[in-house]
Amino acid sequence: MQGWKTAALALTIAAACLPAARAELLIGQTAGFTGPVAGSVKETAEGARLYIDQVNARGGVAGEKIDLIAMDDGFEVKRTAENARILIEDKKVLALFLVRGTPNNEAILPMLEQSGTVLVAPSTGAMLLHDPVKREVFNVRAPYQKESEKAVVHLSTIGMTRIAVVHADDSFGADGVAGADKGFAKAGIKPVAVIKADRLKPDFAGIVKAIVGANAQAVVWIGSGTAVADGVKALRKAGSAAQVVTLSNNASSGFIKSLGEDSRGVIVTQVFPDERQLSYAFIAEATALAKAKGLKEVTPAMLEGFASAKVLVEGLRRASPHPTREKLRAALESMRDFDLGGLRMGYGPNDHTGLEFADLSIIGPNGHFRR
Repeated sequence: MQGWKTAALALTIAAACLPAARAELLIGQTAGFTGPVAGSVKETAEGARLYIDQVNARGGVAGEKIDLIAMDDGFEVKRTAENARILIEDKKVLALFLVRGTPNNEAILPMLEQSGTVLVAPSTGAMLLHDPVKREVFNVRAPYQKESEKAVVHLSTIGMTRIAVVHADDSFGADGVAGADKGFAKAGIKPVAVIKADRLKPDFAGIVKAIVGANAQAVVWIGSGTAVADGVKALRKAGSAAQVVTLSNNASSGFIKSLGEDSRGVIVTQVFPDERQLSYAFIAEATALAKAKGLKEVTPAMLEGFASAKVLVEGLRRASPHPTREKLRAALESMRDFDLGGLRMGYGPNDHTGLEFADLSIIGPNGHFRR
């Protein structure tokens, strides 16, 4: 009996001498790290890691390091939903983060509501995540509708009145068309063609035939990076010089590479300032961290990830110590006027939109975005 007590005491003393187990803040992400949006997803995640790695290197948030659990869903809605279930129910994450795709995010909304898990910075500008306000969803980037509206208005101001719209046959495409319609109304013109494209397997021959047949001067092409890049190639091969405009979901170097020699002159809407504008503190910060990691450049997609991570971390700080899902939701909603570093944003009970910045860029002859 005495020996048992001695052994137990020794174990107690040994345990007391061990360093305390490091607590972790579990955050989940499901996105298409493979498939048609892989290039931009990887860049967005890389931008988020820049900031999260820096926070962890400095001790984390209130002594707790952030553990970002990233799962690949191939941009497939069913896999997104299953990954989200695993992250919420099995991994017990505090929040989901940078989930990519409009129908993908739409599919997980019931799970968020049922579990009380917040979604920070969905990587989509879908209006359905803005209006009506979703209690658990905290957007960072501007809505797609603002982008597509701006694209049509811009084209009309430079004298292009014969504008076609090609859109993915899903909720993302429908959202983009709704914004384009606002642009057409402002410009006082109508589209010469509105063409649906299968989300995963577009009929490029039929699409190009419709664009050429409508004698379109410009095309607002709303789709994934691979679909738009392949569509532009097919359009150029058919001899059309129509100006192509696509949305910020394709604002990545991966998209430019996929276009190859057909990249020059393609316009891409943007939801963050020019990545070379170092007068913005958050861009200068991201650039310095990227350089320290040996990265050649900061892309628009990386900026989205970086800014999104700053919002996530600020929410975790306000919810600490020992944040819960409910504390994190309340903390994010308390961010009335948060400075990202030159861009201010905020939330409230009736506003989970975040930023509303929208701009246009064009791919130059050197394969870089120019404002």
